[in-house]
Amino acid sequence: QVQLVESGGGLVKPGGSLVLSCAPSVRFFNVHHMGWYRQAPGKKRELVAQITSDGGTIYADSVKGRSTISRDNAKNTMSLQMASLKPDDTGVYYCYVAVGGPLQSYWGGGGQVTVSS
Repeated sequence: QVQLVESGGGLVKPGGSLVLSCAPSVRFFNVHHMGWYRQAPGKKRELVAQITSDGGTIYADSVKGRSTISRDNAKNTMSLQMASLKPDDTGVYYCYVAVGGPLQSYWGGGGQVTVSS
């Protein structure tokens, strides 16, 4: 069974930073894109950042300029660096990978990020 495991979440003070990592249990081929979603309490899941197979990136307006998504093909991992964290960044962060055509997505179980003083 394919698993994606998120790590790096936790409690962070406002203004702080963190790095979320995502490690799939298998090496994916024909990756179309991969990225991170988050879901805050009482809100819909929203895209945070996405990176395509050719390195193109997309960021939510709320994190643009203070977040960087990257992938390490050699290590088969993906990371999301976030700085200047705000309480609104609080939520469960999910990594995902979309492969193939038609696309099939695989999701991690989610990791909690809490931004609070």
